[in-house]
Amino acid sequence: MDKKKTVTKTEVNLNISPPRFHVAEFKIRGIAPYVQNRFSAKAMQMMREKQESGSQGAKGKKREAKDFHACYEGVMHVSEEGWHGIPAPAFRNAAISACRVCGFKMTHAKLTIFIEADGFDQIDSTPLVRITKGKPEYVEHHTRNETGVCDIRPRPMWKSGWEAIVRVRYDEDQFSLEDVTNLMMRIGLQVGVGEGRPDSKKSCGMGWGMFELCGK
Repeated sequence: MDKKKTVTKTEVNLNISPPRFHVAEFKIRGIAPYVQNRFSAKAMQMMREKQESGSQGAKGKKREAKDFHACYEGVMHVSEEGWHGIPAPAFRNAAISACRVCGFKMTHAKLTIFIEADGFDQIDSTPLVRITKGKPEYVEHHTRNETGVCDIRPRPMWKSGWEAIVRVRYDEDQFSLEDVTNLMMRIGLQVGVGEGRPDSKKSCGMGWGMFELCGK
């Protein structure tokens, strides 16, 4: 006969400390212009139509006249409430990048630092940090498409002096308030946000998107 095995259940009390998250608020002021260039809803619709029509879609199709003002309006981030904002992920990505010059581990920052949103984009729900001071101005920049063809791109630019309040949520078991403040300072003076920032992946940037920390 097979011997029956006796299973003994043991209750164990576990004491697990939750992450100690804290929110730090930073008022920032632009010391260089801030420029946006989001992927517009119109561009997405045109891409969708082209893909739906297949290989026959482009044949014999006339090129529409470019509406520069519509392009300008389409590349701005506007919240559901109607105010202009900077994508919150721009500050989070910049903080992670700034770890390289602060001696911090980027992998730790990915799991530790987050940006509190003031609202969400009315088109694609991108989390936004509200621009509290400054208004966009119409500017045109020349650039090259992926094919190498020159193009004129209308973009919104906030001149130096623009302001925003960035709320950073971080894990105090990984970073101190001093560490987070150091990262924010480095973002403003070395990394930048938006188009033409020094840390741009496609170029060395134009020196745009720089800011300083300031008092309330």
